[in-house]
Amino acid sequence: MKTTLDMRWKGDMAFETELNGHKIVIDADEKVGGKNLGPRPKALMMVALAGCTGMDVISILKKMRVEVNTFNVRVEGNVTEEHPKQYDAMKLIYEFSGDNLEEEKLRKAIDLSMERYCGVSAVYKKAMQMSYEIEIK
Repeated sequence: MKTTLDMRWKGDMAFETELNGHKIVIDADEKVGGKNLGPRPKALMMVALAGCTGMDVISILKKMRVEVNTFNVRVEGNVTEEHPKQYDAMKLIYEFSGDNLEEEKLRKAIDLSMERYCGVSAVYKKAMQMSYEIEIK
């Protein structure tokens, strides 16, 4: 299966695309010639990872009949100092709250996402160190 995306230059450092019927604008900081009209491309890598694994985990937990009150996925990315500046490590922090949550079930859902279902983490694991932790509040 092939996927295609068109990214149109909007002037200065801004670019725009339409994805799944939604417009996305990316831009650079004003310090480097942008106008801060949207997020930076590299940071969107963390958004993609958090969204991909987050959807997986919620779906798996529902199938396991595990009810959570709140769920948050935080991503910490480590960027290299040298060019090309890139992520060399990402850590996911899965934050849950709810009644009688069993860490074992939460861990199983996360492991299934990270090892089997999340296509974003599958690609990222080939390029950088990946880790996670669980916080139950």
